[in-house]
Amino acid sequence: MTAAPALTVLVIAKEPLPGRVKTRLTPPFTPAQAARLAEAALADTLRALLGVPARRRVLVLDGRPGPWLPAGYEVVAQTPGGLDERIAAAFAPWAGPALLVGMDTPQITPGLLAPATTPDAWPPGRAWFGPAADGGFWALGLAEPSPALVRGVPMSMPTTGAAQRRRLAEAGLSIRELPTLRDVDTASDAAEVARAAPDGRFAAVYRTLRAEAER
Repeated sequence: MTAAPALTVLVIAKEPLPGRVKTRLTPPFTPAQAARLAEAALADTLRALLGVPARRRVLVLDGRPGPWLPAGYEVVAQTPGGLDERIAAAFAPWAGPALLVGMDTPQITPGLLAPATTPDAWPPGRAWFGPAADGGFWALGLAEPSPALVRGVPMSMPTTGAAQRRRLAEAGLSIRELPTLRDVDTASDAAEVARAAPDGRFAAVYRTLRAEAER
């Protein structure tokens, strides 16, 4: 498969430490268990993106890399500020098309992202948008990355996705959508995503934790 011209794949993530990630999973999970789930979700995401045709892969990380990071990624530090500022800064260095995903959708696959990674996926003025079931978004791709397309969009709200999509439309971009996915935020989200992608590390960790809880 031929990669889209100069495509950069970005993953924005936090180091999976207890008390810093997936706090809405607690309860029923402990902070340490929530961190295990977060680490598994991040590992699945990074592994899936190794199968996406791209010129480079970059982990935009709040924290330090660990053994969950596979070879093939550059690591850059997140900037301070709100999530909109951090996403905007993640896009800022790149001159060619860039596709950003988070660490909350371990069910992604190269096939799911295939529409945005073909050679003709990135004409000038193209944006790719992956809606999340909770009203946010799990993927954002820009043929010409510009921090202004993200900065100031209210994040972590049920209207975040609509606001971000409206920002793209107001900029005159041609928007193409990826499938709607469910983020892992709550215990019910975790159960649903584990069922949707039963062969991944996330599902394996989820099943282990549920089995431990039932003993």
